[in-house]
Amino acid sequence: MRFDVVTLFPELFAPLLTTGITRRAFESGQVDVQLRNLRDFAKGNYRRVDDRPFGGGPGMVMMAEPLSRCLSTVRDERSDDAPVVLFSPIGKPLNHAMVTRWAGSRGAVLICGRYEGIDQRFINAYVTEQISLGDFVLSGGEIAAMALLDAVARLQPGVLGDADSHAQDSFNPALDGLLDCPHYTRPEIWQGQAVPDVLLSGHHVNIERWRRNQRLLLTQGLRPELIEHARQAGHLDAADEAVLSGYNSRLPDPL
Repeated sequence: MRFDVVTLFPELFAPLLTTGITRRAFESGQVDVQLRNLRDFAKGNYRRVDDRPFGGGPGMVMMAEPLSRCLSTVRDERSDDAPVVLFSPIGKPLNHAMVTRWAGSRGAVLICGRYEGIDQRFINAYVTEQISLGDFVLSGGEIAAMALLDAVARLQPGVLGDADSHAQDSFNPALDGLLDCPHYTRPEIWQGQAVPDVLLSGHHVNIERWRRNQRLLLTQGLRPELIEHARQAGHLDAADEAVLSGYNSRLPDPL
């Protein structure tokens, strides 16, 4: 798959593409990332990409024409009619289902906005989807683009050290969309806190039940709407409901 990233700050992406486990996806070409500096498509000595908003008001607005020229070049180079994604506070919140969809896609053109926003006429003409990281505003779309690229990269075959690692992630359908359970490693006692006995028992059935209970209680405490989604989808059995019926508005022990 290929993602063309349109940005004023391509240098911000270097750490993402060259460090950490997910770099395997980028270095191998499983996730091909092409960075496009928007100023390369602006005209004039100053390579201007923004101007004052019509109607007045604070800030500047990114102009449609440089974005259009950049997109035209990208489409000439690509062999597909890739969707155009704009990262914006008004977009749909990025979630696991969306990441999974993009991880199996042919890619997209990612537009990283800056300033007060982008000329609406470009959005009307070309943008097919808008994505947000949440109900807050960033200085630009680069962090959101990196979040999507990282999440997509780690789902590619061979990227994670253990192929089953992402199956244990929070929100994964393999866990019925619940949050992940707590994890522990050596030493067995740290600052007076012991690892739960069940995890040292070697009894895999009991361990899996404990982990399931922890996921249920954590999800009920932190994201109760996910419990309702799981219940409506028929993912909760009588044992699950018994655990939830004993929930008393506290996080599960031990954490």
